[in-house]
Amino acid sequence: MSDFHQNGIVTDFHNLTRRPLVELEADLVRFSARRPMSLILPSLFSELEGPALAHIVDEIARVPYLAEVVIGLDRADRGQFLHAREFFSALPQHHRILWNDGPRLRALDAELEARGLAPQQPGKGRNVWYCAGYVQASQRGAVVALHDCDILTYDRGMLARLFFPVAHPHFNYEFCKGYYPRIAEGRLNGRVSRLMVTPLLRALKKMHGPLPYLEYLDSYRYPLSGEFSMRAEVLDGIRIPADWGLEIGVLSEVHRNYSTKRLCQVDLADAYDHKHQPVSEEDASSGLNRMSLDIAKALYRKLATQGVTFSAEGFRTLKATYYRLALDLIKAYDHDAVMNGLSLDRHDEERAVELFAANLLEAGSAFLDNPGERPFIPSWNRVKAAIPDLPERLAEAVERDNAGQV
Repeated sequence: MSDFHQNGIVTDFHNLTRRPLVELEADLVRFSARRPMSLILPSLFSELEGPALAHIVDEIARVPYLAEVVIGLDRADRGQFLHAREFFSALPQHHRILWNDGPRLRALDAELEARGLAPQQPGKGRNVWYCAGYVQASQRGAVVALHDCDILTYDRGMLARLFFPVAHPHFNYEFCKGYYPRIAEGRLNGRVSRLMVTPLLRALKKMHGPLPYLEYLDSYRYPLSGEFSMRAEVLDGIRIPADWGLEIGVLSEVHRNYSTKRLCQVDLADAYDHKHQPVSEEDASSGLNRMSLDIAKALYRKLATQGVTFSAEGFRTLKATYYRLALDLIKAYDHDAVMNGLSLDRHDEERAVELFAANLLEAGSAFLDNPGERPFIPSWNRVKAAIPDLPERLAEAVERDNAGQV
C-alpha cells in the first residue's frame, strides 16, 4: 500500500499515484525559470562501455528542463576522454566533462595537495567533489541532482521525481534523497543496506541510546542510494568522504547544517536495478568488502563528532550485538521473500553478515589506530577561503579540455 506520511524526522514523499511524466516535466520547466537545474553524473570510463549508460544518456537527452549536465570522468586516458566527448555529444543540453585524470585537473589537484586541501584518495566522493566545485563556478544551476551511471532500469521520470521537491518554488526543502524497492529478476537485493546498515544502526542505538543522529539515519528508507538533489548552496558547506562512505557522509552533513524540516526523501521508481558489486571476500580493497569498511568508518567518525567514545572492547560488543540483530533480520527477509515469490539465499546472506561483522572490528581498529587521519574532503567554502580563484580556474580548465585543447 502506497502512502504519504511525515515520519517525524524527514518528510517522506511516497507516491499514492504516479503522476504522468508529461505533467511532472511541464511543472519542472516552469520551475526552472526560477530555479535552474543542473545534473551531476559521476562516471568511470568503463561505464561508457557498460549496458546502462548509453540508455541513460538517451533518456537525459529528452529532459526539457535541465540547464546543464556535468559529467565527472574517472580512469580515462586521453584517447578515452576523446571518446567520452563523442559519447556525450548526444546530449542537447549544455554539458561539460571533467577529465579528472587529465593534465589540467591534475595540476589543480597538485596545487590543492600542496595546501593540504586535496582529496586524499581516488573514488566517487572525489569525483563528485570536483563536479560540485565546477557547478558552483558555472553558476548555471540553483538546484543540483546527482545519480549513478549504472542504473539498468533508468527512465527520466526518476530524475523528475528527484528534482521536484527541491525545485518547487513554494517548497523550502534544501535536500532530497531518493529511494526505491531493491528487487530485480525475482531477487531481493540491497544487501549492504539491509544486512549491514540497518542492523548496525540498531546495534549502535542499543549501545549508545536513541541518539538523534542515529534516529535520523534510520529514518531513511534507503540511506545508501546514489540519487539525491539539493540547493546549489548546500554544496558549499559540506565535507564528504572520498570513498564509499559518500552517501552516509552527505546525509550526515546535511543533518549537521540544516533542520530536518528542510530535508526529505522521495519514492523514485517501482523497479530499480544496477550493476551489482561482488562481495570480494578475499579482497578488502574492492566490492562489498571495501564498501562495508568505508561505511562503518564513516559512521564511527560522525558519531565521534556527536560525543560518542569508542574503544576496542566497545567494538567487540558492537560486533556481537550487530551479528545477533542481522541474523534476526535475515529470517524476516527470508519470510518476506517467500511471501512475495522472490528468491533469497540464506547461506549467502549469512556469509555476507559474517564478513560485515568482521569488518566492523576492522574499521574500528583503523579508527582507533589513526586518530590523525583526515578522511573528509575540505568544504568548498574552505577551499575558496584559501585559494579564492580556484573554482574559476577549475571551470576554465574544464572549458579548455572540452573545447578540444587536449
